[in-house]
Amino acid sequence: MNFNTCDLYDQYGAAARVLNWMAQDFGGCLRFAGEVETVKCFEDNGRVKELASTPGNGRVLVVDGGGSNRTALVGDMIAASALQSGWAGLIINGCVRDKAALAGLNIGIKALGTTPRTSVRRGEGTIGIAVEIGGVRIQPGDRLFADEDGILILDPSG
Repeated sequence: MNFNTCDLYDQYGAAARVLNWMAQDFGGCLRFAGEVETVKCFEDNGRVKELASTPGNGRVLVVDGGGSNRTALVGDMIAASALQSGWAGLIINGCVRDKAALAGLNIGIKALGTTPRTSVRRGEGTIGIAVEIGGVRIQPGDRLFADEDGILILDPSG
């Protein structure tokens, strides 16, 4: 990918929304971008698993897990499914698991941290709604750019 979030910020200024969020990189791809799809869930990764197996078409799945560090919303199996389905990356406002395996997958993954505890699947969560992460409103269709310096969001028309 040929972009840099710092250069994009310089180019777009106030139109660029930068997440004030201290995410860590977990996937094997540190630079990724794409149109956003969202899911909001709390300690239930059923909707995340469901979306990861649908055609990603180069999009980025933004998961608002409420910042929970009690359970992982993505592990190696869901991430591998997302990669195989053509997702460019995953932004997880929560935790992941299987850190070593995730590092070997050529997909972008940013999350708050890790935990070995898996989530439950009760079928809860909402797909395709606006979420707020790091003080920034993110909605389906937004354009997301992520690299080693952070995450930047642009409106679809931006």
